[in-house]
Amino acid sequence: MAVHRKHLQEIPAPSRNASNLMWCWDSNKPSDLFYGMGVTPMEKDLQDTENTPQDYIVKASPPQKRPRPKERDECFVIARRPRVARPAQTVISWDTLPDELLLGIFNYLHLIDLLRAARVCKRWHRLLTDESLWHSLDLTGKHLADGIIGRVLSLGVVTFRCPRSCMGEPMFTKTRHLRLLHMDLSNSTVSVGALQSILSRCHKLQNLSLEGLVLSDDITRSISQNEDLIRLNLGGCSGFSSESLKEMLTNCSRLDELNLSWCDFEAEHVKSAVSHLPSSLTQLNFSGYRQNLELSDVKTLVAQCPDLTDLDLSDSVMLTADCFAVLQQLLHLQHLGLSRCYQICPAALLELGKKIPLKSLSVFGIVSEGSMQILKESLPHIKINCSYFSTIGRPTTGIRKSREMWGMKCKLTLNYKDYL
Repeated sequence: MAVHRKHLQEIPAPSRNASNLMWCWDSNKPSDLFYGMGVTPMEKDLQDTENTPQDYIVKASPPQKRPRPKERDECFVIARRPRVARPAQTVISWDTLPDELLLGIFNYLHLIDLLRAARVCKRWHRLLTDESLWHSLDLTGKHLADGIIGRVLSLGVVTFRCPRSCMGEPMFTKTRHLRLLHMDLSNSTVSVGALQSILSRCHKLQNLSLEGLVLSDDITRSISQNEDLIRLNLGGCSGFSSESLKEMLTNCSRLDELNLSWCDFEAEHVKSAVSHLPSSLTQLNFSGYRQNLELSDVKTLVAQCPDLTDLDLSDSVMLTADCFAVLQQLLHLQHLGLSRCYQICPAALLELGKKIPLKSLSVFGIVSEGSMQILKESLPHIKINCSYFSTIGRPTTGIRKSREMWGMKCKLTLNYKDYL
């Protein structure tokens, strides 16, 4: 079978690389070769590309319907379960809850929420005034209008912390005794009459701090009603006589810590105090009596309180080293304060530290820096000048702000200013 060369054109490769050798057909003229074989040449693709056998099969097959793409929402079929009839739930009302359960819930509320909830209804008001909810209360630094103190203390407060506050008249509506056991009113602004009204209703106090307040004989007599008193802080107080002081110290025979520092005492007060100190004392702060505390008073003090472990006699100018022989009789003495007792020389302190097994010694103002170094090296077992202030009888100690008193923290606190 002859093939016309005019229809078959050879395109020589421009280079020697065999991969560049290409053959092409003239599509404008029919091929005699194909006609001779009984094959009709296929039409040229519009894009001028050769058809492969697979492409031909696809084109030769009858057209098939392609599934129309469904919408996004039609891709998922949600089968709803038949609803099951459920029994109707019984609604529990607050009115159906017993008092014990409501008190348990109210116990988690803060002070401001307790005051608001008490306005809901009569029942809630009755429950929210239950004494179990008002066990401890802290109103430090607040301005309390007339009637507030009488109202809250009558609710059964046991622990009451209210230092540095401005307190109005309590205005008690009931004459019954208060449940107070621990109270701190240090450095508050309160009248003598208001303070007397509060203390006259206290008979079970165990810890009391009235530091910096003006008292009266009636107030000290009211304090003496609390025979279970353990800690008493009257530092910086004034306004009461030596006779009422004597009565108070005699009746409070269970005192363990007593702070009578820097009170407005005359010599008569000093002698009355040291002569009637309870023998149960283990910690005593009797500092600040520069011209009134003498050696004879120290002898009486030691005889009255033989079990002292902490004693602060700072700022007693009349004391000399002769008092050391008396202090040696305190077999349990561990902490001693003699700051600004200017008639005591450092050499005498060295002898004192060797004779008394002290743990700490405060001698601010009477020992120079050079003597201090010698004193510390000679008495390495004693901590010298570690604390500026005495902690005896004080509810809160340290330079950091603390919301505790005598190690107890109040649950109810008021953080909103002037709410009351």
